[in-house]
Amino acid sequence: MERSQSMEEVADSRWLVLIHQIPPKPDYLRVKVWRRLQRLGAVAIKNSVYVLPEGDQPREDLQWVSREIVEDGGEATICSARFVEGLSDGQVEAMFRNARDGEYAQMAEEARRLMEPPEGSSDLDREQRAQIATACSRLNRRLAEVTAVDFFGAPGREAATRVLSALEARLRPPSGTGRQAAGSRSGRRGRTRGFRGRTWVTRKGIHVDRIASAWLIRRFIDRTADFKFVPARGYHPKAGELRFDMFEAEYTHRGDRCTFEVLMDEFRLEDPALRQVAQVVHDIDLKDSKYSLPETAGIERLITGVGVSHRDDETRLARGSVLFDLLFTGLGRHRR
Repeated sequence: MERSQSMEEVADSRWLVLIHQIPPKPDYLRVKVWRRLQRLGAVAIKNSVYVLPEGDQPREDLQWVSREIVEDGGEATICSARFVEGLSDGQVEAMFRNARDGEYAQMAEEARRLMEPPEGSSDLDREQRAQIATACSRLNRRLAEVTAVDFFGAPGREAATRVLSALEARLRPPSGTGRQAAGSRSGRRGRTRGFRGRTWVTRKGIHVDRIASAWLIRRFIDRTADFKFVPARGYHPKAGELRFDMFEAEYTHRGDRCTFEVLMDEFRLEDPALRQVAQVVHDIDLKDSKYSLPETAGIERLITGVGVSHRDDETRLARGSVLFDLLFTGLGRHRR
């Protein structure tokens, strides 16, 4: 009976736990890992012990962190777990809400400061408006990042969203900057010979990097590609299949590059607009704000909408491909 109960507990695990040990050198590694875990929304329950809710995306996120730690000479273990004694599930959820509430409160406070009228004037001149618009854009990107890892609905989200909306309303930006010449650019193709009509495999529940990578494959690498969506664990590829954006795949994260960036580099796709698409995908997928393009927050919300609205992966890919077609075309026009 005890063994049966233990197996049920494992099957019903609610949490993923990362236990790691980081070497003293290089000095930056500890800070790098800490920042990455913060962006993933993980909370520390003890020194070097971090927890995320059970799920395919959090599992993959922790696998990448674990791999980076090991590659830099550290040790890392990931466990599926339930809390039996000591911490309760409710207490752990409260830790997540408190962490997100602190971040929402900081954003709301900064937005309120930006809304205060300048000394001696109630109006904003052009330079002041531009500075506040830049800060507002940064806060919106940060809000999107925090919302993406707000797993348990922290109450501070509503207040932060409301204050930011009020700030945007105060700015009243002009609508559009004129239409530019029509036309789109296609990425310069590199070494794509031998990649025609292949079966490309990735895990189910596709999100931004997998959607974008599949779009990239079909548009620039293998126009007649077939896609197969499989469970995150336990799949053994068949002869001739190519895996992407999954653990131990032929094309997947390498270092701090997402799968989309790896595919671009491997197949020598050099179009500048396509590189900007890669930067948007990178920031959404890795949550590190490395490039901070103005398009990122909007694309993240649209991709989230695709995921919420459609459970079927083929439908997600179809809707997402339209989105990335439009983004690529728009970026190409902007550069002309």
